[in-house]
Amino acid sequence: MTSRAQKFKIIRTASKALILCALTAICAGCGKDAGGGGGQAEFEIDKDYHRGPLTVHIRADKAKMSIAETFCLEFEAAIDPGFEVQMPKVDKVLENFGIVDWNNLGDKLDENNNVVSRYRYRLEPFLSGTFPIPAFTFQFTDLSNPEEKTYELTTEPIDIEVTSLLGEQRAELVIADIEDVVLMPKKRSYRRLWALGAFGVIAAVGSWLYLRRKRAVELVKIFKPAHEIAYDRLRGLVAEDLVKKGRIKEFYERISNILRHYIEHRFHLRAPERTTEEFLVELATAEVLGAADKSDLGEFLKFSDLVKFAKHNPTTEQIQRTFDLVKKFIEKTKSDEKKIDVTEQMIEAEVA
Repeated sequence: MTSRAQKFKIIRTASKALILCALTAICAGCGKDAGGGGGQAEFEIDKDYHRGPLTVHIRADKAKMSIAETFCLEFEAAIDPGFEVQMPKVDKVLENFGIVDWNNLGDKLDENNNVVSRYRYRLEPFLSGTFPIPAFTFQFTDLSNPEEKTYELTTEPIDIEVTSLLGEQRAELVIADIEDVVLMPKKRSYRRLWALGAFGVIAAVGSWLYLRRKRAVELVKIFKPAHEIAYDRLRGLVAEDLVKKGRIKEFYERISNILRHYIEHRFHLRAPERTTEEFLVELATAEVLGAADKSDLGEFLKFSDLVKFAKHNPTTEQIQRTFDLVKKFIEKTKSDEKKIDVTEQMIEAEVA
């Protein structure tokens, strides 16, 4: 019989294989890898800049995208071998996009014996609209006199258009009417069979939960920042396309729940289990948020209650503004220091 250590070794190996496959898929979405050498990905934007021995290309595979999509940004710097180039720090200057993944494709020599360095980033937008990829500064020095002078080459901003959550179907949005009450037909009573079946299900679920919790204790704990959890849930909400399907009430229930759990994880305020009135009373005395953020949260929660409980039908602009407000609030208040134990969720994902 396989020992417990062997079982966990098998699980760990399988997890690493899954992560490797996911990273490979992400890199494949950005074009061929560096080792292929068989050509470059298709880029809609390709800007080149020159100064002395340095030539820089800034490429993007999309000039227009929806808020649910990501795009690939590539830096290529070709420099004379007598000089050394320092690539810019992308995360220090990005304001309107987040980094999903990045890859250093390594250095190689081109046909002119220049040293070519390439970096690729997978970026996602925070809001809809037209936003610039900012200007980046590449620094390079003469290797023969490295302390004499540092030269700079600065690129120009490049606009990326991000379409809204509703896309081109915004004008065609139709909210389904509330259906009438339907009486369910009476069925024969099978109480004993149901009781026996329920007991069996409870016993099976109890055993599974016990084994899962035992396994969770033995596994290494997994932690994620509160904003990453919220972003994952927002991506899942966008993928379900509830607005286009006319399920507006469900959309507001889901996005309100995402924001409430983020507030609980990030600021330790008990938002999910409280009514809007109870939460706003606590929020008024809390010192973790500024007055403007408190006002935005109050407006959002009250409007969500109108949609969920008063059958209010929001306009397409109000729906988009709701999504933008939640994502902007998360981006504004995110912190890598506040991390949540997601070991249980990761185990559930593996089981699914």
